[in-house]
Amino acid sequence: MVLADLKKYFGAQDMTNGVIWRKIAAFSIPLLLGNVMQQLYNTVDSIVVGRFVGDDAIAAVGASFPIMFMLSILFMGIATGTSIMVSQFFGAKDRDSLSKTIGTTLTLMLAASVVMTVVGPLVARPLLRLINTPENVIDMCAQYLIIIFAGILGIAFYNGVSGILRGMGDSLAPLAFLTFACVLNIVLDVWFVAGLGWGVAGVAWATVISQWLSSILCLRRLLRKNEAYELRLALLKPNKELSFKMAKLGLPAAATQIVFSLANILVQALTNTFGSGVMASLTIVMRVDSFAVMPMFSFGMAISTFIGQNVGANKMDRVAQGVKTGLVMILSVTLTILVLIFFFGRSLMHVFTDTGELIELSNIMLRILMPGYIAMAISQILFGVLRGAGDTVSSMWISMFTTVAVRTPLAYLLAWLTRSEAYPVGRPEVLVISLMIAWVVGAALAAIVYRAGKWRNKAITRAQNAV
Repeated sequence: MVLADLKKYFGAQDMTNGVIWRKIAAFSIPLLLGNVMQQLYNTVDSIVVGRFVGDDAIAAVGASFPIMFMLSILFMGIATGTSIMVSQFFGAKDRDSLSKTIGTTLTLMLAASVVMTVVGPLVARPLLRLINTPENVIDMCAQYLIIIFAGILGIAFYNGVSGILRGMGDSLAPLAFLTFACVLNIVLDVWFVAGLGWGVAGVAWATVISQWLSSILCLRRLLRKNEAYELRLALLKPNKELSFKMAKLGLPAAATQIVFSLANILVQALTNTFGSGVMASLTIVMRVDSFAVMPMFSFGMAISTFIGQNVGANKMDRVAQGVKTGLVMILSVTLTILVLIFFFGRSLMHVFTDTGELIELSNIMLRILMPGYIAMAISQILFGVLRGAGDTVSSMWISMFTTVAVRTPLAYLLAWLTRSEAYPVGRPEVLVISLMIAWVVGAALAAIVYRAGKWRNKAITRAQNAV
């Protein structure tokens, strides 16, 4: 009975009918829990190495992330285009196009993963040298990255297949599989690091094994969920027309992520000049921050699917109501998170380390970010609207502007302006001040684009019907 209720409220959702806030909540809650589970992979890695290896190991895991993110952009772009197309074809009840999109996605994900598996380990250490990674952590960084990219196929397929399931309105299955895999990751982290003494390599292997398991379970779920589509061997051959549309939708997102990752690498290079202590502090802040922004990303993804399905069904009045409802919901949750951060932020830092200086600096940085969370909440809803409608170009330009013209140069400028005898390379707080300001600028630009309204004419289903 309990399982039946879960499937009713949190299973596959047709978001073109029913009470809007309930549909968004029913889709968002499993998505939020899934995103929390996803973040636990990196967070548990940092906690375990911090407790059993040391603060330098925390810095190594944190410094590895920008490079790992940059080299994973290819399949991120594919997943973005797929999610938009699946949600709109599902909403339009277009079985043939949905089937071809899923088959094309699986093949492209496989090809992208092979490229990443070969390229990643080859460029890991040179890139770490390029961004001035300190000698006391560079070997651990390289070891972590090489293992992650050796197993990137599992990570790619989980994100791709779970994106397909979410586009079809199913956020419960990816949550269930990811939760199981996350528990396994925690067990393996402790076993490999504390038990076997594998150090940073141990948490990398735990992540790879766990992600492979979750991807296999998601693929199994997709193959059994064939009410709305079919999957035959012939459909695995990439469809030229759909691949072009997927690229058209995904490339702007991929370009955005390329710029974003390059900016992150430049900021990481600046961070590395502050030394491993500041590197570790910023890693701790980003781990806590990743949980703070999870509800925002979850609501944004839910709104994207909601908009995609309703645009596909040509229910534009329901689209407008969904935007207002989403903003009220996300701002309510964000204000609650800010209260928790203000009162319990310092306690969260103790989970990672007992070093007093790291805890103090991390807590200051996290409080600086707090005003930016309101802006982040608004922008995630509005970006979700644009993505769901098929307008990925506008969000691309906004993200590029805020990272290239605001966040990165502002970080370097503020670091230069705050140099002193006590802080020869600048005050470390500028690393998060620049990020907070970029979030505010991004939200303002997203609001301008949304009110202009050109995104309403971007639906791919209309173009499909016109052919």
